[in-house]
Amino acid sequence: MMDLVAALMEPGAYPEPTSAVEFIQTHISYVFLTDTHAYKVKKPVALGFLDFTTLRRRHYYLEQELILNRRLCPDIYLAVLPICPHGQGVKVGGAGKPLEYILKMVRLPQERMMDEVADRGELREEHLARIITRLTPFYQNAATGSYINRYGEPSVIAYNHEENFSATEFLVGEFLSPQIFAEVTDFVRNFLKKERSLFRKRIAQGRIRDCHGDLHMKNICLADGIYIYDCIEFNPRFRYGDVAADIGFLAMDLDFHGYREMSRGFAEQFAAASNDPDLLLVLNFYKCYRAYVRGKINAVAAVEPELTPAVRDQAGQLARDYFLLAAEYAGMAKSQEQ
Repeated sequence: MMDLVAALMEPGAYPEPTSAVEFIQTHISYVFLTDTHAYKVKKPVALGFLDFTTLRRRHYYLEQELILNRRLCPDIYLAVLPICPHGQGVKVGGAGKPLEYILKMVRLPQERMMDEVADRGELREEHLARIITRLTPFYQNAATGSYINRYGEPSVIAYNHEENFSATEFLVGEFLSPQIFAEVTDFVRNFLKKERSLFRKRIAQGRIRDCHGDLHMKNICLADGIYIYDCIEFNPRFRYGDVAADIGFLAMDLDFHGYREMSRGFAEQFAAASNDPDLLLVLNFYKCYRAYVRGKINAVAAVEPELTPAVRDQAGQLARDYFLLAAEYAGMAKSQEQ
């Protein structure tokens, strides 16, 4: 795969002219940026919750990524193309037997990504109002029904949390304290037991939908329009769920970046626009879940040998901060119950 990465760093590998190619990687993807487009290749990895180990699987999940993200970004997600041998290198969209497949997207302006806008202190209420306007019809029109509704059952929600707890137990002592681990696990288990009727009420109200699944600020671009991209395509269990779990993710990220008042207003305004006052009753529960998952993801990155020591150190600190925020939500929710 690294030979392919090297070949894709050549400007001539792409169908459009470009002065240079920039390279980014995550724990599951390689991303290549030309002057005008972004291209994504799946890494051949199996992580329990996803399996990209065969070319056929990587092709399938790139196609799923294209279809699902066109729901919110039809003009950004363009095509899945073959990468074929070409001379001494490769050609994206070339002829011949594919070596790999790649997803082609319009490149969005990095300086307008929501997290960067927020970190510059430029995030405004009107940005959040535009996001609400974009998201409200998306959830109203998102798929639902008996199959998807199963993912709102307390037993399935509990399974998702327990999976996270099992996957992070070995991190206790390095990235989170025993006290934080106990506080979050106790809160989640008690809330699920105590609020079973509330979770079932949300199913009956039609709040369980085929959502985005990864609705945080890095996946929103505040440019000439509102672009909400990079939804979960590799495992529908992480995408099917309560709309509150999506909204809680973005609200948590706003909190994490220091926009707590805006976060509160965003959740309240979305609940009003969606005629969903009960969303606020489960908001801290889902914020806690999202913060904990972000802690887990960053902790995994902190021990990823492919990443540089500086990136691993940064990921480790982010993991600690997210786990701490998860514990804060657990404590806040307990205080509200008393």
